[in-house]
Amino acid sequence: MLHELRVENLLLIESAELRLAPGLNVLTGETGAGKTVLAHALDLLLGGRPRAGIVRPGAEEAYVEGVFELTDGLRAQLGERIPADAEELVLARRVAAEGRTRALINGRSASVGDLRDVAATMLVFYGQHEHRKLTVASAQLDILDGFCGADQQARRAAMGAAHAAVIECQQRLDDLKALDGERERELDLLQFELTEIDEAAPSESEQEELLAVRGKLAHVEGLRSAAFAACEALAPEDGEGVNSRLADVGGGLDGVAGIDEQLDALTTRWQSLSIEADDLSAELRRYCESLGVEPGLLEKTEERLALLDRLSRKHGGSIAAVLAYADASRERLALLNDAEASLESATAELADAIAASSALAAELHKARRAAAPKLAKQVCARLDELAMVGASFAVELSQRDGGPTGTDGVDFMIATNSGVPAGPLREIASGGELSRVMLALLGVANDGSATTLVFDEIDAGVGGKTARVVGERLRSLAADRQVLCITHLPQIASLADRHFSIEKDTATDPVLTTVTELREPEVVGELVRMLGAEEDDSAALRHARELRKAA
Repeated sequence: MLHELRVENLLLIESAELRLAPGLNVLTGETGAGKTVLAHALDLLLGGRPRAGIVRPGAEEAYVEGVFELTDGLRAQLGERIPADAEELVLARRVAAEGRTRALINGRSASVGDLRDVAATMLVFYGQHEHRKLTVASAQLDILDGFCGADQQARRAAMGAAHAAVIECQQRLDDLKALDGERERELDLLQFELTEIDEAAPSESEQEELLAVRGKLAHVEGLRSAAFAACEALAPEDGEGVNSRLADVGGGLDGVAGIDEQLDALTTRWQSLSIEADDLSAELRRYCESLGVEPGLLEKTEERLALLDRLSRKHGGSIAAVLAYADASRERLALLNDAEASLESATAELADAIAASSALAAELHKARRAAAPKLAKQVCARLDELAMVGASFAVELSQRDGGPTGTDGVDFMIATNSGVPAGPLREIASGGELSRVMLALLGVANDGSATTLVFDEIDAGVGGKTARVVGERLRSLAADRQVLCITHLPQIASLADRHFSIEKDTATDPVLTTVTELREPEVVGELVRMLGAEEDDSAALRHARELRKAA
């Protein structure tokens, strides 16, 4: 329900605030006073496009705000777009003088599409030429299904799930078919590449080790020459070297051992040096002997490194990437090898999903076919009451491709006068007739999608007794929903639970429109004005009071 509507700097309205009530709310005023401005304000909250020049002259922007009841369903729909502690839903629209617009949901920026999606679940606007809801084929289907009852809504939900299952199964099957077409070629390629990698059996550590070996082999002669020279200096095979000289000197020092502690310490160091020299010469000789190179080892090392380098360049630039590619390829091979079985399974699952969807579509169609003439009959009866005697109304079902609502297309067909061929409701040009058709439909069928209904001059072309019937129908709709009606007819205005008057002050520059909530004495006075009488007209005053009393 819409609790409050605030408007700032929108055309003739500088500032207006309407506190709306449950039930029937009416807006009245002289022609040109600005009632349509409020209708456009509501349209902006529905995500409508701003009209040129709607910002009040001298203002930087226009602002429209609607404060709605925040239900649990809306809270779930909005999710994180509203604060968790929000107690009401506030939709707003800013329109700059240069034309830029900004949508807001509880003070947070939102897209116009978000605003439209949210507002559409709460508020529906019916204007003379803005019959957005009831003239849309999908909405007509919703109305027919609403007329069918709660069981039909359950079937609709099941149908939506079944259709989604068909889409999912079809997509899976399409993916597997596309896979199957390239499967053999891809299998051969993957198997070849995996064999190549497996035969090479690369490892990250091996490459580093081979690089070290190659570096060593490239300098083996220099290493052997240097080690051999050092070994010859220490202990040559023929002649005396450093080791023998150290032994000669050590013998002299042994002869004076025990005389001087200082020399004894130096002698110990000399003995250690001699032992180390002997050990070093032995290690150098063994190192030289180890440098014996296997014939062709350098060539084998170079070939192995070239193989690892080729695999790296082919599969990601490193041995780690090669190994990762091999793992992924094995998984892909498993999938491809299972593809045939998966294809058969997916085909069977799709057939089952289509069968389930078709069965639900048939149930939906059966219910719609039974309800269509009943709905048409009741609407025709309401049209007679609304002074459209001789009008005919029919609900036509057509076959279409399956979707989340089944396989039925729906068209509301109407002829507003006897002898005139019926045509689609969406093509009707007369605003007054269309308004009454919408009212008749709403009186017998409801899709339950909105709690607030807005009617802009639904009384066009209506008067006398018919006007009262229109008013009664509006009040009937307002029994379990909120209705906001812009009207020129006192017969309708007299039935209001809350009455707002719109007046234009031409003495200001620019012209200023004000909106005032009327109390009971003021309501009677406004009804007198709407009857076309002067304030002191006693007969008109008595008639106005009778209208209120009859309400």
